[in-house]
Formats: sequence, structure tokens, C-alpha cells
Amino acid sequence: MPTDIDKVVQILKERYYDKTSALMDVSNLKDPFKVLISCILSLRTKDDVTAKATKRLFECAKTPEEMVKLKKEEIEAAIYPVGFYHRKAEQILEISRVLIEKYDSRVPDEIDELLKFKGVGRKTANIVITMGYKKPGVAVDTHVHRLSNRLGLVATKTPYQTEFALREILPKKYWIIFNDLLVMHGQTICTPISPKCSICPITEYCKRVGVTRYR
Repeated sequence: MPTDIDKVVQILKERYYDKTSALMDVSNLKDPFKVLISCILSLRTKDDVTAKATKRLFECAKTPEEMVKLKKEEIEAAIYPVGFYHRKAEQILEISRVLIEKYDSRVPDEIDELLKFKGVGRKTANIVITMGYKKPGVAVDTHVHRLSNRLGLVATKTPYQTEFALREILPKKYWIIFNDLLVMHGQTICTPISPKCSICPITEYCKRVGVTRYR
């Protein structure tokens, strides 16, 4: 059966939207600066660690002006134990300084402009414009890239290619939620090695491209 995007999204929403994920936490922040900083903290870090670190940091500073008043060590203490916390503390300070000096403390709402910031990739930029500004964007990480190919929605080799392929075929009404749903499914069922196809709720819509072993 060909992949039915509407059905896939419907099933995954019913399964996962009573659960909390890092991206859902981000969507509740609304402030583009908080969304941006939270996304940086979330890279290479588990969801629960990111949520707690984000809360601690924003108790110390909520704006670029407040953030640059903190010492690097203070930021490190607030965000520990997120992955690469030393480097992320430096990135947060640099981003805050650049926002003040070049953008009047306002986070840009265009992907190309966001990509100029150190540590900001396309996934983060897309999340900022979607969650912070409610503008259309498709955030693609390794889970979204892997699942989109396994499902047979796209035939791409990199997350970059996947983003633009999805922009062509994915209805815009799903752009914001697609990342969240596929990340949760990729973390729990459609794992990188030996996915749990026997209990997957969307298995009848999946072409299992590239899957050689499954449970």
C-alpha cells in the first residue's frame, strides 16, 4: 500500500500527543529567544535533561540583555549536565551578544538569517520560525530523515535533502508537528537498528526501505 501521509500523521498523533517531548516543551515557550536557546540545549541531550536545564537557565536570564550579564560559569552551572555544556554556554553568550549588537535583541524570523549564528543549523532554525513565529518550516533531524526514507515518503541521502523533499510533498498543515511525531516514534518504535515493526501502529503504511532486520 502506498504511504498515506494523512493516515500516518493521524495515527501518530493519537499515539503520542498525550506524551511530552522536548519539542512540545519548546512550543510552550513561545518567546523566540527562549525557543532558540532551548533548541541549542536540546542537541545531543535527552528530553528530560533539556527540560530541567532550560527551566534553571531561564530562572537566571530570560532575555539577551540578562543573559550577557551572566558569567560563562554561571550558565554552565545552570545547564549542566546537557551534552557539551561548556561549548553551549559559550554559544549562548555569543548568540546573546550578536542579538543585542546586530538585531536589536530580536531573534530573526528567517532561516537564512538564523543560520548565521554559531551553533544554529537548519533543524534549529526551522524550529525557531515554526515554534517562535508560527511560520511554516520543516525541522529535520536524524529521526525524521530515517523514518521519512523508511516510510517511502522520500528517497534522500542527507537531512538537508530530506527537508526540501518534504517541503514538496508534505501538506503545510503538518509541517510544524511532523518533526515531533517522527522523533517520538523514532525514539520508541522505529529505532535505527532492528525497529519494532511487529508493534508499529503504522506498519501497513510503511515500505520498510532499507530495513533488513526488525522485531
